[in-house]
Amino acid sequence: MNQDDQHLSDPAAVVPGVEPDVPAEGGRRRKRSRKLPGCLAALVALAILVGGLYFGVTKGVDLLRDQFADPEDYPGPGQGKVNFQVEEGDTLSEMGRNLKSAGVVASVQAFINAANGDPESSGIQVGYYKLKKEMAAADALDVLVDPQNILKNTVTVPEGLRVVDIVKVLAKNTDFTKGQYEKVLDQPGRLGLPGYAGGDPEGYLFPSTYDLPPDATARSIIVAMVDRWQQAADEAGLEEKAAAMGYTPHELMTVASLVESEAGRQEDRGKVAQVIYNRLTGDETNGLLQIDATVNFAADQSLGAVPTEADLQIDSPYNTYLNPGLPPGPIEAPGDAAIEAAANPTDGPWYYYVTVNLRTGETKFAETYDEFLTYKNELRDYCENESQGAC
Repeated sequence: MNQDDQHLSDPAAVVPGVEPDVPAEGGRRRKRSRKLPGCLAALVALAILVGGLYFGVTKGVDLLRDQFADPEDYPGPGQGKVNFQVEEGDTLSEMGRNLKSAGVVASVQAFINAANGDPESSGIQVGYYKLKKEMAAADALDVLVDPQNILKNTVTVPEGLRVVDIVKVLAKNTDFTKGQYEKVLDQPGRLGLPGYAGGDPEGYLFPSTYDLPPDATARSIIVAMVDRWQQAADEAGLEEKAAAMGYTPHELMTVASLVESEAGRQEDRGKVAQVIYNRLTGDETNGLLQIDATVNFAADQSLGAVPTEADLQIDSPYNTYLNPGLPPGPIEAPGDAAIEAAANPTDGPWYYYVTVNLRTGETKFAETYDEFLTYKNELRDYCENESQGAC
């Protein structure tokens, strides 16, 4: 056997430049990993590079086309009806996307282009707007930049109303019936009332002017009133002030409702609140508030009525002529000023007050019962001589 034959027959022989197959356990040989020939690998890499460049160039062309080509836009004037909402914090791009999604405009870019050409577009206000499907972007923008186009049903609930009276106002000025509001109020756990309200909405439906959106419901309106009350309570520091004064927030709301019923002028609210606190804790009155409005609440009659002798004997925890201390809860809905007065009463020694002029609302405050009688006589003179039957 020559040397060349030995290399061919001997498995252990090593041929220079060639890696031998080494048997694995069990006598089998491992398969060699196959590598692409160098020229083929280079061609594959080149193909990937060319493909990536093509995708990048194509995408860039598309972006440039979107940027500089005229975006798709409807000719208008549009059709049908769309109640479109602009929400707090919406950017022009978000408005454009929402408009396109609602079928109002053909493309986001058409709306953005229209907005960029109109300086008033930066002042678009939150709310609902009546638009159409397939509007020209500029026409849709014209509607949105004018706050007069905001869809709303404005309802004003005045201060000093009981829940039953608030329901009447809402039923008269909205599309919902008295029964629908009462059904909502029968589920107080879903209204957002504070725990200390005890599930009773009396005093917690805040009196204010409300702009109701087109999708308002009887429940959403009541909840909005409770939310507005919470805002007023937070601004007055109701819970903190109650704790500092030794009362519960519910008791302060009760005081606020009494202030609302008794004080006719802004300058008197803090003083009336102080009279209530003085009467609750002082020896002068044995804790009896003797407020007519609470008796009228118990009698289910107008809070401004003059109680009869029979009314004053009504057996009710709301009768503050018979029961010392505060009534169980608010008797009407107080506004911002009354809540503020209850939380921040005007310091003073008064136990009594008398409105001596019903035309101007002038009210005088007294520290003693004798002084109180003097002011009552002044009111009597006014009623006899100047009121022309107003008393």
